[in-house]
Amino acid sequence: MIESSSLPGDPSELYLRISYDDELGDTPQADTLELWNVAVLHCRHTSGGEQEPVGISGSVAPDAPPSTAEDIVVGAMTFYRIHLDRGRNAFWAMEEESEELYEIAQVLLDPETGFFTDDVSERLEYVGSALLVMDRVTLAPPWRGYGLAAAPACAAITRLMAGCRVIACSPGITDLSSRRLTDRSEWDRVNTRIA
Repeated sequence: MIESSSLPGDPSELYLRISYDDELGDTPQADTLELWNVAVLHCRHTSGGEQEPVGISGSVAPDAPPSTAEDIVVGAMTFYRIHLDRGRNAFWAMEEESEELYEIAQVLLDPETGFFTDDVSERLEYVGSALLVMDRVTLAPPWRGYGLAAAPACAAITRLMAGCRVIACSPGITDLSSRRLTDRSEWDRVNTRIA
């Protein structure tokens, strides 16, 4: 069980802000790849300010400190929605976008057609034609190590998966700025946990 006192805030106050910036560029690449950004926010309630607090009855509570809420970004996620049935060949569009997307394309897609390989298609029910790739998930250091990343990731997937036949990711360490991963034993521990 997670000790709530060791967390920097109440995890029930986490929520998502999902956004897609359409540059309105009518290009085959833009029709194939959609980049979705997800901010993981924490609604932090703070005391202080100039407003007087109001009690349940609508009257000012004389001894209660004023309270305000502010949204703090505690994480971020990046998703790609890849449309296999429009724009250009999805395999090559993913190869051009990033090495990570190319690795996923090599496993799931046929380079000739840009659609799922026969082997992949045989294993899946037909529920859509798109591919959703969870590209990055990052939490601020104080929020790490509690197993919290899965909950916002699942919530984002639920919102973005409509029309997707496959949801894919390639787990690994993306934040190498952390000094604690310079120790080989810590690197191995984190990789084992991801696996």
